[in-house]
Amino acid sequence: MRLARLPRTLAAVAIAGALVAACSGPGSYVWVHDLPRDYVVRPPPNDYVIGDGDTVSIRVFNQEAMSTRAKVRRDGRIAMPVLGDIEARGKRPSALKAELEARLRDYVNTPSVTVTLEEVQPIVVSVLGEVSKVGSYPLDPRASVAQALASAGGITDYASHDRIFVVRSSPQRMRVRFTYDDILRGRAASAGFVLRDGDLIVVE
Repeated sequence: MRLARLPRTLAAVAIAGALVAACSGPGSYVWVHDLPRDYVVRPPPNDYVIGDGDTVSIRVFNQEAMSTRAKVRRDGRIAMPVLGDIEARGKRPSALKAELEARLRDYVNTPSVTVTLEEVQPIVVSVLGEVSKVGSYPLDPRASVAQALASAGGITDYASHDRIFVVRSSPQRMRVRFTYDDILRGRAASAGFVLRDGDLIVVE
């Protein structure tokens, strides 16, 4: 797994002090166990949404000339033989498969397409506050808060065990509160919370 997204995370570390000041202390938040189900139930592996930088293999049965292996460009597209540029960003492999089969019917009788994710870009999460190693870390796209804290070397002896926050800026700003005990024990809501690229974890 490549770390192509790492350079752009340096800015997150540079503004760490300002973010901690903005996110620590009293303020609005929601407990992780009060979040809607979409946030706390980990989607199945085949529910992955294709993103920029991912590499997909597309095979058209008995049509090697129409098959390809391509990296999703920064504009969200891939180049396909015959069809040209195809929008891949934001689509699940199953949806992309169905779209390609529909478009290939103009050229092939009953086309059968297989879409396979060969490389997935890591998400990058910043971890600040009372952890051993403050910084930004590349993680698996399905990583949990526990995995992010482990990448940062764990919490310090001075850390609050019930004031751990995930701060997310998009699609809407939210501040989600966790307890260390729930994270450590892998309790349902904490274990199921899915981190996203650009999330900030603050341990007070």
